[in-house]
Amino acid sequence: MAQSTWFDQHLLGCPIMAILRNFSVEESLELSHRAWDLGIEHVEVPIQNQQGLEALAAVVEAGNSRGKYVGAGTVDSSEKVFQAQEIGAVYTVAPGLDDEVIRASIRAELPHLPGVATASEIQGALRHGLTWMKAFPAHTLGPDWFSAMRGPFPQVNFVATGGLDATNVASYLKAGVRVAAVGSALQHQDQLSRLGALITAPANEN
Repeated sequence: MAQSTWFDQHLLGCPIMAILRNFSVEESLELSHRAWDLGIEHVEVPIQNQQGLEALAAVVEAGNSRGKYVGAGTVDSSEKVFQAQEIGAVYTVAPGLDDEVIRASIRAELPHLPGVATASEIQGALRHGLTWMKAFPAHTLGPDWFSAMRGPFPQVNFVATGGLDATNVASYLKAGVRVAAVGSALQHQDQLSRLGALITAPANEN
């Protein structure tokens, strides 16, 4: 399966993703189930340290029991690609554009979301045949960046990551973002209903 085909099949129509960074194993499990119960289909667990690896393993196991896909984030080396593969993650996400990580993900047959923040990085990802990309940090780039990038790169599907919550997600989706990633927002009861409304709303008009 082509790298981006998996995302076409599984991320389209899923406007919200959960990213569980720097949570304990117990917290990661609790927030994963909260996300799934809310209707958030995809959970990413960054693996920048041993706690992240342990949390990913626990969330993957929980996801398997519920038929949910779990991805590995902060995959910034080929070693982490294969750690993610061993644990059972179904896709990898990087903070930046790294040819070595892309090639390792292809060898491991794991769909990959490279991190981009410039037109040059977008073009670099496209040269690898990747049309799904993580734009980071989204709160710094702002919704206007995504609107502007739709002009030269209409074929690119962006997952916006960094600084997003229920108060600003809608503006990014309106700007053309396919998926908006939230994390700590899942800890706040007042944000859950607003996120749920975005998930159950008609498909965002990009």
